[in-house]
Amino acid sequence: MAKLCLLLFHIVCLSASCLAQTGRSANFPDGTKIPAWFSDSSKIDLKNLGKQFVVTEHGAVRDSMVVQTAAIQKIIDLASKQGGGVIVVPKGIFLSGALFFKPKTHLYVSEGGVLKGSDKIADYPSMQSRMEGQNLDYFPALVNAYGVNGFTISGKGTIDGNGLNYWKAFWQRRKENPNCTNLEVSRPRLVFIWKSNDVQVQDVRLQNSGFWTSHYYQCNNIKILNVRITAPHEPIKAPSTDAIDLDVCSNVLIKGCYLAVNDDAIALKGGKGPYADKDPGNGSNTNIIIEDCEFGFCHAALTCGSEAIHNKNVVMRNCHITNAMRVLWLKMRPDTPQKYEFVSVENIDGYAHSLIYVKPWKQFFDLKGRKDVPLSYCDNISLKNINLKCEVFFDVSPGEYDKLSRFRFDNLNIVAKNAAYDKSVVNDFELSNVKVNGKIAD
Repeated sequence: MAKLCLLLFHIVCLSASCLAQTGRSANFPDGTKIPAWFSDSSKIDLKNLGKQFVVTEHGAVRDSMVVQTAAIQKIIDLASKQGGGVIVVPKGIFLSGALFFKPKTHLYVSEGGVLKGSDKIADYPSMQSRMEGQNLDYFPALVNAYGVNGFTISGKGTIDGNGLNYWKAFWQRRKENPNCTNLEVSRPRLVFIWKSNDVQVQDVRLQNSGFWTSHYYQCNNIKILNVRITAPHEPIKAPSTDAIDLDVCSNVLIKGCYLAVNDDAIALKGGKGPYADKDPGNGSNTNIIIEDCEFGFCHAALTCGSEAIHNKNVVMRNCHITNAMRVLWLKMRPDTPQKYEFVSVENIDGYAHSLIYVKPWKQFFDLKGRKDVPLSYCDNISLKNINLKCEVFFDVSPGEYDKLSRFRFDNLNIVAKNAAYDKSVVNDFELSNVKVNGKIAD
């Protein structure tokens, strides 16, 4: 009997230990309760999206070299006039320029179906838009939804940006002028969703974007579920193909995704410039949960910045890193007032070049006449339950205008070529059960 009790005791302890390692906290890092909305990852069913408008039944031609933009847009407009419905892309390849979804319309890409972007920028007419932390006239994406509450993209098909010619044009321009900006070469995004709430993107493949892959601006309540987002980093690098850009968004769940691109996998944006916090078009990203995802090659799995002013309550948990340059990158832009607070990275394993990277980001630095340099802050940053192989453990060298405080590292098992760390660069830096190359860090 005593042996049985002892065995049960060990089982309970083991279960508790496993729960501590893989369990999901009920609270955001600032202590507020995580709403039940984040626990619901149920999928949208095609039959519940209203009338189905199969594009081949309304004039669009599959596997044609002719761009189908006008035909597909006409179908979207028809669905809208009839009270809404879902635009169904069946099996086959459908070449198109910019498409604009209307209220109560949805996109479904069937397995074997490909919505493929035109590689001619003329098929993306310049209009009011948002890029790199500023509102400006720019090229729309292949798939656009402006003010479409409840918008969904679903199906097991592919949305392909056909980006090769855009990438070549960018690298040619960069060869001619190494200091050229991203906006100097005309390139479309793959998905752009603006001022739309209750958005869900699920199951599709997003690939080969000419520029950022998916961009969400001024949206609330977004779920991105089991989406595969890729763009190559060799043999030709796909420049600035961020997988997911959140730009002034709140309540976001990114779950079960695979992300591998030649830039940041998930980037939190929101504005840039010396007075960015005064611009009504800019703002915060709050209440973001990233879980059960896998990261292939990317510049960072999770990045705050570089066009960001405030990110709060950001959780990345239960994820596997295959080949990221960084797990967490806090880009400190010296010409922009920034605050990154209550960021938690937990239950992570795999390989990355560096675990955490915090340094001034000086690309295209411009104070625009401001005499003083705005201060930037990182506060309440938590890394816990991480088992990682990396080249650099702690790549943190803040600038004189960057203030770092209240960093917590708990239950880390790190194998690193460069195991050095400097606690003095952070005000109130606590390490608990942190092993680097088998040695306890303190």
